[in-house]
Amino acid sequence: MRTSIGTRFTGLVTGALVAAGALFATAAPAQAYDPDPGVSTYYRQTGSCPCSGGTLTDPFDGTSFAHDTGGTAVKMELSDAGWFVGKVEFHPDDEKLWVYDTTNDGDTFYVAVGYSSGGSYHDLGTFSAPGTSETVDLTVKDFDIPEGAFVDITLYDGAGRSDYIAAARGTAGAVA
Repeated sequence: MRTSIGTRFTGLVTGALVAAGALFATAAPAQAYDPDPGVSTYYRQTGSCPCSGGTLTDPFDGTSFAHDTGGTAVKMELSDAGWFVGKVEFHPDDEKLWVYDTTNDGDTFYVAVGYSSGGSYHDLGTFSAPGTSETVDLTVKDFDIPEGAFVDITLYDGAGRSDYIAAARGTAGAVA
């Protein structure tokens, strides 16, 4: 059977588009956890710190909180089917947020942070780990939060603050 050059060209182009579509389909955005990861939350009053060990220990770098009178530190560990997939830490000393993604599973989680002070709420934004091929991805944010302010940390599975997972509240240290 004889085919024209145009028919062969159309077949080649169609084949290339199908192959390209398959390639792009594999690079689709990460899927959400289903069900959402479990969360274990730990609090430390940092007026009696430095603190580490016990429930602050984890398989990646552990956690330690510095002394900061009046502060409430927060550690949230995320697990999926028994696997440690990430953690979030709020350190009252220097008001820092640490976001760890500890599994290359094609998914991430998002952390919204804000604080209440002076009778109003201040939204500091939404953050996540960078999502590289490294075993542990880490983002650290350094905030300027007033002493004594309540700091709200809310975890979401979807970008745009969708698919709520869990929330916790810390406190920026207060002057003694």
